[in-house]
Amino acid sequence: MSAAAAISIPAPRQELAFRTSGGLEITLYWDAEEQTASVEVHQPATQETIAFTVPDQDALDAFHHPFAHLGRATTNAQDEPPLKSRSRSWPPTNSSARR
Repeated sequence: MSAAAAISIPAPRQELAFRTSGGLEITLYWDAEEQTASVEVHQPATQETIAFTVPDQDALDAFHHPFAHLGRATTNAQDEPPLKSRSRSWPPTNSSARR
């Protein structure tokens, strides 16, 4: 009788880092299946979330400066747009939201 070996299967998407800043929650993820890094910016007050993929070498900088990387976001393998947004009004347009 042989002992069964445990196989470790990585989760498709793993959280690498999380921080809050100015009422925003910023999370850095690694997708093991797609071999891509992504950043999500969530605003709990409005339940708005934006997510975008970034080149591996820019992942940590994008985590610390997500809005600087929005224009440089990469597309994924399925040719989807680089930015996925659950908001129709992102970024906020009124001056009180830009503090």
